[in-house]
Amino acid sequence: MEEIPHAPRGRPRTPAASKLAWALIALSLVSINLRPAITTVAGSMGQLEQRLGISAQTIPLLAALPVLAFGMSAPCGPWLARRLGAGRAVALAMLVLAVALTARVLLPVLMLPGTFLAGMAIMTGSVLLPQIVKANEGTGWWTGLCSMGFGLGAALGAGLIQPLQRVLGGSLQGALAMWAIPAVLGAVLILRHGGRRTEPLDPGASVLPARAFAADGSTAGAGARPRAARSVRLQRTAWAVTAFFGLQAMLYFAVTSWLTVFLVSKGLTAGNAAALLAWFSVAGLPASLLAPVLASRPAVLKIMAPGLGVLVAAALLGVLAGPAELQFVLVGVLGVVQSAGFGLAIALVVLRSAGPQTAGKLSAMSQGLGFAVASLGPLGAALLHDVTGGWDAAFWALAGVAMLLALAGYFAVNGRIVSVEEGTVPAGEARPAGVGS
Repeated sequence: MEEIPHAPRGRPRTPAASKLAWALIALSLVSINLRPAITTVAGSMGQLEQRLGISAQTIPLLAALPVLAFGMSAPCGPWLARRLGAGRAVALAMLVLAVALTARVLLPVLMLPGTFLAGMAIMTGSVLLPQIVKANEGTGWWTGLCSMGFGLGAALGAGLIQPLQRVLGGSLQGALAMWAIPAVLGAVLILRHGGRRTEPLDPGASVLPARAFAADGSTAGAGARPRAARSVRLQRTAWAVTAFFGLQAMLYFAVTSWLTVFLVSKGLTAGNAAALLAWFSVAGLPASLLAPVLASRPAVLKIMAPGLGVLVAAALLGVLAGPAELQFVLVGVLGVVQSAGFGLAIALVVLRSAGPQTAGKLSAMSQGLGFAVASLGPLGAALLHDVTGGWDAAFWALAGVAMLLALAGYFAVNGRIVSVEEGTVPAGEARPAGVGS
């Protein structure tokens, strides 16, 4: 993405800043496309049986299929990137997403396979975003805008389904399929502006960008020593990042699945409870943007990674104990800290990776295994509610998960940089007690 120093005469040169700006726009649009396929269906659950002929027994599967697809298809992203390049792989995923979104509503018999295919496309794009950010040497603002795009896409998908349906004369099929348009646009933009060399660098050159942090919090740079490539699954920091991603996702899915039911039990109307769920997403948008920016400072990262887990635990217990009149504030606070956790999880993949190839593999590992763990959140909360007949045990258990999140954050930022590329690592890279590579 850098300016070519000796372009032919008479041929205008595109400034590097302009190229990077277009790459950032492309990444942001792709990230916005990675949630509406799920939230549009969630926002129209009550109409699927009547409008599309989806059986009542099939509808619950629609909530489980995307998460299942996430866990199964995470390795597809790095595999495609090695063969097509990261930009082309994401563009292909967006085109597949557009086809799946259209096919599943034009032919209702394809609703389940189309939703699963959409989930696979979403995960492929999601896994490769950190790799493209790393390849473009993107700052914390890049990661923040991408993570905010996830939340914005989720809110737009749920919030626009009814207005779009009215604009299209009551057509639910049209309102659901409309999201294929931004998916195609995202494919075009990422294909044209999101590509950059992501192959392994020359073995004699350092693969650590200026903003990669060593275990002692210093930036990696001069005085490097050779190290051979290692599997990402043999490195403890990779497992800590994976644990952080999975635990924050487990908390998110548990809260979004059962928050409205809990709020109704507190005395709120179903309509107000649904509005607070939307507020939960909207309140967190700024946090998902700013968390990666703040995390780009090593001193802040050291505190933020474990500290967010503690804040999430406190916010969960606040929602549990707070009266109905204060739930607007309490749910908003919970939305802020949980969205910050997601932004930090994406940022950790970038910050704790030695180079683009590592970022892709770490992203696949953290999101693939992470979402598999996350699927236990809604189920566990429901089981505890059914066994105890109330929500106290479920919320205390989730608070306990949040404390594990704090522990995972501590090890994620105090371990060695993750590297699968043959290259060099910092000579002064320390190994804190109990944290290996």
